[in-house]
Amino acid sequence: MKRFLILLCFTSFLLNTNAQTNLTPEQLWKLERVSGVGISTDEQYLIFSISTPNVDSNKSKRKLYAMATSGGESFEIPNTDSFLVDTKISSNKKFYAGVKNTKVMNVTGADMYPDLKKSNVYIFNSLNYRHWDTWEDGKFDHIFISPVVNGKPDLSKGNDILFNQPIDCPQKPFGGDEDYVWNPDGKHLVYVAKKKTGTEYALSTNTDLYEYDAESGVTRNLTEDNKGYDVNPAFNTNGQLAWLQMKREGYEADKQDIIITDGKTKINLTAKRDEIHVESFSWSKDGSLIYFIAPVSGTLQLFKVTNPLSTKADPVITQITKGDFDVSGIVGEAEGKLFLSRNDMNRATELYKLDPANGALIQLTHVNDAAYAKINKVRTERRFVTTTDKKQMLVWVIYPPGFDASKKYPTLLYCQGGPQSPLTQSYSFRWNFQLMASQGYIVVAPARRGMPGFGTEWNEQVSKDWGGQVIKDYLSAIDAVSKEPFVDKTRLGCVGASFGGFSVFALEGQHEGRFKTFISHDGVFDFKSMYGTTDEIFFENWEKGGPYWDKNNAVAKRSFDQSPSNFVDKWNTPILIIQGGRDYRVPIEQGQQAFQAAQLKGIKSRFLYIPDENHWVLSAQNAIVWQREFYKWLDETLK
Repeated sequence: MKRFLILLCFTSFLLNTNAQTNLTPEQLWKLERVSGVGISTDEQYLIFSISTPNVDSNKSKRKLYAMATSGGESFEIPNTDSFLVDTKISSNKKFYAGVKNTKVMNVTGADMYPDLKKSNVYIFNSLNYRHWDTWEDGKFDHIFISPVVNGKPDLSKGNDILFNQPIDCPQKPFGGDEDYVWNPDGKHLVYVAKKKTGTEYALSTNTDLYEYDAESGVTRNLTEDNKGYDVNPAFNTNGQLAWLQMKREGYEADKQDIIITDGKTKINLTAKRDEIHVESFSWSKDGSLIYFIAPVSGTLQLFKVTNPLSTKADPVITQITKGDFDVSGIVGEAEGKLFLSRNDMNRATELYKLDPANGALIQLTHVNDAAYAKINKVRTERRFVTTTDKKQMLVWVIYPPGFDASKKYPTLLYCQGGPQSPLTQSYSFRWNFQLMASQGYIVVAPARRGMPGFGTEWNEQVSKDWGGQVIKDYLSAIDAVSKEPFVDKTRLGCVGASFGGFSVFALEGQHEGRFKTFISHDGVFDFKSMYGTTDEIFFENWEKGGPYWDKNNAVAKRSFDQSPSNFVDKWNTPILIIQGGRDYRVPIEQGQQAFQAAQLKGIKSRFLYIPDENHWVLSAQNAIVWQREFYKWLDETLK
């Protein structure tokens, strides 16, 4: 008997140690983050990095690893020098392209008045005085060219390509190494720049590709005829250039296509496929085709397109991968196989090997396997809902672990940001669907108007009509799913950030009693003050149709009439409002005004202010406070 009890206790111990639990914010921030770096020059190794968050130090530690492209164990490496070619050195080993931060404008009191060094003053004569999360300080990132001596750059010598202009390359705030690339001829560097300054910069999206001749010092504009975005230049081994392009100036969410040229002929590879909006791309090793990632049916998938400059035939586009997952990045190619990053709503990014011939995927990294073995999965389901204008809209429904259809569950309507960004099988470390569902909520996530992957018309129907059909789409989604007996219609919540935060503010005044609580993060509350304080005016001009003071502009008038601030008289539901102090895209007064209105109306409300965060929440401890307050609010108002 004693022996049996010991065995029973031991078995119980094993079951407990192996038991799965629902995902928590703390577990989410223990997950390691995998990122592909490249394929070694001999095609023998996959190079990747792992970032490990440390909540106590509030920082992340990044390490580099190598793994045989055939799979197996990985090993840590100190750097990539012996594995990857330094792409910033030209192929003829004569030139090096680097970046340095250069002071080219005087904007501070100390700049203007050297005798007042302790002054804390900024003096501006034009817009673009702040961007994303940074105030203009007169310094700009400039590419410089240095000679290479004995295989290493001689940094004591160099010339700025952009000279003393107040122009950034790489582009701020998100540009990086992809903004400049050497031609295989070893003489020409192609780089991205928006050569506009001040107020003109804030009004335009017109970036161009410039080609700099390192021998003659001559620069020429390769895309002068296009007035929208031209970004991400990349050469194949034959010297043919490809890049991503949007046509219309001022429209940051225009259809994005792949353009290729051999210097004589220029071809748009994806122009004839209306539903394709290219997120990223990579040349094949032999240059005969291009692999690219695009949203399709609520996921991100890998496609290939033939290169007509090589085949002398029309471009042929083929989808390679299919499934309820996102292909989030192309790492490289080796021995006819592709290496990709992949994730879904239950798993953070891992690296995979793909056979392009049949789309078969083999997982190579297993960084978070042990963690996920202890975490319950959620079930994701596709639904199609008929909208008020008789269209079919994809809606993701995410169910709690151990979902029981005989029970009733509180349910959250999730409002996506953008406004024109795809809602896919992404894995966020903040707006995490697995985490939301793991707290006992059903999540309803509609691919409403204004999302790429469903055609240009669908994507563009949000612009200049933020308070129109898109709001009806949200209500159609929650109403359709609420018909299910397992949805508790007395416990519906609505959450979102950015454009999703605007959507929350708008629905607070229009939901007609559907929702019991709201959460808005960095949402647009008042269109007039938003127009007067945001950093990128081109966005506001396109999305609203013009400035609020243009009384003869019927489109702009309709837009500004849709501002959530105009409907506060109908607000009556508890609301949590979150605002980043360094968010200059949706500045602080948006959250302040909404909170003040709710408080003065006597509505239960809370203001979560995060002074050091921008439009996102990036530090571990701030993020966990965010998560705890998010679910605390839902516990108070919904459960």
